[in-house]
Amino acid sequence: MSIIEVNNLGKRYNIGERQGYVALRDVLANIIRAPQRWFTGKVHGNKANDQNSFWALENINFQVEKGDVLGVIGRNGAGKSTLLKILSQITPPTTGEIKLRGRVGSLLEVGTGFHPELTGRENVFLNGAILGMKKNEIKKKFDAIVDFAGIEKFLDTPVKRYSSGMYVRLAFAVAAHLEPDILIVDEVLAVGDIDFQKKCLGRMKEVTTKEGRTVIFVSHNMGAIRGLCNRCILLEDGKIKSIGDTNRIVDEYMSISNSAAAVEIKGRDHVKGNGSVLINTVSMEDATDNVKKTTFAINESIRLSVDYEVKDSTRSDISFWVFFSDREGKQIISSFQKDTGIVSGQDIGRHRLAIDFNELGLLPGKYSVSMGVFRHQGTGIDFADWVDYCLTFEIDNFFANGQIFDQRLGVVDKKAIWKVLF
Repeated sequence: MSIIEVNNLGKRYNIGERQGYVALRDVLANIIRAPQRWFTGKVHGNKANDQNSFWALENINFQVEKGDVLGVIGRNGAGKSTLLKILSQITPPTTGEIKLRGRVGSLLEVGTGFHPELTGRENVFLNGAILGMKKNEIKKKFDAIVDFAGIEKFLDTPVKRYSSGMYVRLAFAVAAHLEPDILIVDEVLAVGDIDFQKKCLGRMKEVTTKEGRTVIFVSHNMGAIRGLCNRCILLEDGKIKSIGDTNRIVDEYMSISNSAAAVEIKGRDHVKGNGSVLINTVSMEDATDNVKKTTFAINESIRLSVDYEVKDSTRSDISFWVFFSDREGKQIISSFQKDTGIVSGQDIGRHRLAIDFNELGLLPGKYSVSMGVFRHQGTGIDFADWVDYCLTFEIDNFFANGQIFDQRLGVVDKKAIWKVLF
């Protein structure tokens, strides 16, 4: 028998409508009078005007077996957090039902269950109680919780003075030691530092492999999803687009996310140049298997393909250049074709150029590509075309060999030859 069953689940929100104040006693009274209706979406009725409402989730059906680690992925607004709130019994569904066979522990928002005026020590007991732990159970696990969180020095400091990272460390430590049958974790781990993220992922893997518990994990880190989850759901516009093997689902999601990996350059995108050579399209792909995408691992091989057109018959050398810029527009890396001694096609008509970067070395973050064309006239150089920020791409926080990125200074990770001389 499945530990989680979700049948015909839907959640509708009314746009621009404020729900009236509902006291806790009213909620409890509703649950006591009709416990089944509360989580089958019939408590509030279906009075919403279709024109003023939208479905955050619609017709969601899946099952999770004991010991499974289910990843939930999708773009922002796909319905991931709404699904987790319903599974955590924080938000009731509008339609359908869920069946949870076991105790649920969830970590959905930074600082959930924390009182800002209380110390970390006091909040361990408060947060543990909210998550369903008994006082004696918390006492037995207190040292392990504090050790896992690594905040012993600040244990008697009010949490209002904690950083968001410290909030997450303490909250996850409590949830991880709750020993629930089902552990639900949202993207909050992104707030913590790299070492703590690795520690949390290790704990979740331990919870499933050694303790046989079930985990539902939402993340934008595809490396973490691949490494932790044996099954995966891809949400799109509130519906399940695909469900199944993690690698297959992640590959499908990446292909959807990278649909803008090829860009046609419009007239207004040409910054300057004499127009004798024009860049028509630029695409980005994995140089190893030629798959178009815009998310890469650190030091993964990247290829830029450029379709351009020579407009006049001047037999002068043509060479390209490329800039990689960070999110603030600062140029990080440049590469010039003229330095290689290789020139591009000069005949009138269409041509294609491939630019391979075997180990670009950029550290995790978002970057953009700008490029241009030179026409070499004797000792002089003219701009033929210049296109700014024609593509954007992202370097994920893991290496091409699967190793998770550890915190480093700088912008570029460069390999070197290291020799011990003494």
